[in-house]
Amino acid sequence: MNITVEQSIDAIIYVEHVEQGDLSAADLLEIDSIPWVNWFEAWLQLLGSTPTKLAKSCELSLRLTSDRQIQTFNHQYRSLDQPTDVLAFAATEANITLPPDLAEPLYLGDIIISLDTAARQAREQQHPLRVELAWLASHGLLHLLGWDHPDDRSLEQMLEQQSKLIQLINI
Repeated sequence: MNITVEQSIDAIIYVEHVEQGDLSAADLLEIDSIPWVNWFEAWLQLLGSTPTKLAKSCELSLRLTSDRQIQTFNHQYRSLDQPTDVLAFAATEANITLPPDLAEPLYLGDIIISLDTAARQAREQQHPLRVELAWLASHGLLHLLGWDHPDDRSLEQMLEQQSKLIQLINI
């Protein structure tokens, strides 16, 4: 779909109570300090430079959760009974036509990130948890906007776009 935004985003951020699991107190403090709304606004403004236009404002939800909870969603919606790092559920169909006078924010969908898996992946790749969370959030956002990676070529294009998004927020 590759829809984009012209001006702003109204982001709804849900943070569920997280089981301690693999997260340290420092990890939890770092998560609490992340400027999620600023990240999504910056990313959508960058993506707004493409020809397709979205409503003047849009909304999305971000849920930070545990491996146990994301495994439930993964099993329910993808028939995979295992945790994963990020899930994205787009609320709009691909190639929709929006009325030019759309006054309401367009709801893009939901992004769910497992903090347990993010912390593990950050340790494995030897970078801060903040970097991993930015990577996963940007990946989820691209999925909400219609990006997918069914083959190596499209995965490479999506990862390239994610790199641009991460650079934009100085991570």
